[in-house]
Amino acid sequence: MIWSVLYAEFIIPVCASRRAEESFQVRYDSVNKISEYTYSSIHSYLEYHSKLVLSLFASVLILKILKMNRGIEPLDPSKINITSRTLHQPPLDELMNVLGEGLTANFAEATVEMADCPDFNRWPYCFYREGLCGNPIILDVGGPAYLLPTVQRDKFYDVKSLLRQLNYNHDSLVIGAGAGPWPHTGSNCELIMKLNVSNHRVSPGYKLNMGVGNGTHYAFVNKSTGKCLFERIVANEDETTFALLANLYISEGKPGKVIKVRAKKRTGKLDFISCMQKALEKQYGDKLVGLGGMFEMKNGKVKQHIMPDFSDTPLTTEAQLNNWLRFYEMETPLIAVGTFVSAETDLDLRVQHFHSSFEESRLGGHYHIDTTPDTIEYEGYFNVAATLYRVDQPPNKLQFGKD
Repeated sequence: MIWSVLYAEFIIPVCASRRAEESFQVRYDSVNKISEYTYSSIHSYLEYHSKLVLSLFASVLILKILKMNRGIEPLDPSKINITSRTLHQPPLDELMNVLGEGLTANFAEATVEMADCPDFNRWPYCFYREGLCGNPIILDVGGPAYLLPTVQRDKFYDVKSLLRQLNYNHDSLVIGAGAGPWPHTGSNCELIMKLNVSNHRVSPGYKLNMGVGNGTHYAFVNKSTGKCLFERIVANEDETTFALLANLYISEGKPGKVIKVRAKKRTGKLDFISCMQKALEKQYGDKLVGLGGMFEMKNGKVKQHIMPDFSDTPLTTEAQLNNWLRFYEMETPLIAVGTFVSAETDLDLRVQHFHSSFEESRLGGHYHIDTTPDTIEYEGYFNVAATLYRVDQPPNKLQFGKD
């Protein structure tokens, strides 16, 4: 009886579980060896391998926990607080001048101009939409206060249901940075979201009758090696969830003119996004301005972090947080997506948040700054959002953890 349970509860699920590959690789290899034997042979084999028996039982328990987590439902958007804020949209010439001032103070070469988007539907972007234009909005969801000092596991969201709650009834490009959907991945991770959510071309079985083109990436900390473990979501996978926090730019994904920014050879201390964000803050003060989009980095290396699985002990200081995070120097090219705004305001906004990845190198994480200032090159495309939605704002403002 026990062998039947092990076979049904462990061997079959592990063979079928794509996302458990890393965690159960050792056990999977053992099970492949065992499965060559008959049940009686298994009994004899395991008599000499008591540790393997314990390992199998532990795996059954872990898999049951993963099944339980998979059943966790995203929060109902109608039952959480959502605040809208109309954003200030400066004249584009003025805005480009402001961004240019911030860039030229930190880079030897910098240009800002109006230009057409590249075709983001193509490799290496894989946004499944062509551009950044059409009814642009920003979502600032949750926040680090739901991660620190201890994780609040009920903070689990779905992009589709949020769009429906906001009556955003367009075919939508959704790009940005957040925390991955741990109930589905089995572990905390960095989210690099790139989604095309369709209201008009729907395949049977998709949630809320909304189809998906998925270019999303996850970046995990490999528990065995400490290195980046990269995962690409299958293009047609109906996975639109995330946990704890996200900063998302949403539009109809139409082609059109946007703000193109290029910068080379960093001479200042601020990173590519910070120098533009601080310029906005200085110029506009309480007039909230928000931009979203993407930028590509090449010819250098970049400091990024990846969150490991949730901490067992409270993280109450910035030093404890940094000891928990895993920092890396990653090779370029990397493509980043996210948002930046001119100020935190009373909405306790995250003023900048970008995650980057590149599928061929299988690298990804939370962007901090380049580590090769003499050679680094940036090229970004950004659009000005009309409205910002603050979703499920934490009741307590966190004093660290937003960098």
